[in-house]
Amino acid sequence: MAKLLVAEFMTLDGVMEAPEKWQFPYFGPDFGEFVSGSINAVDIFLLGRVTYDIFAGSWPSAPDDGSGIAPKLNSAPKYVVSNTLEKADWNNTTILRGNAAESVAKLKAQTEGLIGLNGSGKLARTLMENNLVDEYNLMIHPVVVGQGQRLFEDGTPALGGLQLVETRTFSTGIISLVYRPAAQ
Repeated sequence: MAKLLVAEFMTLDGVMEAPEKWQFPYFGPDFGEFVSGSINAVDIFLLGRVTYDIFAGSWPSAPDDGSGIAPKLNSAPKYVVSNTLEKADWNNTTILRGNAAESVAKLKAQTEGLIGLNGSGKLARTLMENNLVDEYNLMIHPVVVGQGQRLFEDGTPALGGLQLVETRTFSTGIISLVYRPAAQ
């Protein structure tokens, strides 16, 4: 059975929306290496519709900058959860239709390795609510933006305790916090 990792760039006040507007001043070489290693460790990518549209609009034409990110994203299996996407033209992409939690539970059961979900806040919350997330990597950036979509929005059901399994601090002040549900 595959393991599901939710990896999110977040601000100190918990905002995950539009990281392209606030993350780049903090994206130093050490953090870049960390992100590259994290992405290259993923076997299968899971995306919500909006994140898929953003990624599919830029990564297929992205040059290989030596980090391995573009080749990995372009060649790895990708699953996009959507009931409205007509077709997925990005190489090696499959559309999962119907109930998101049921589709992802089935994907986890039928595959091996690491499934990585980045961005895709609505999908991430659905998977959290259905106890399908095995690990969280929250990359907290030292900036407060005041408003925007949060991973843990008001009304998010209680998840119970989380066990801290790793921390890492980067030269620009970003902190990576890796948690697993305490029951695991």
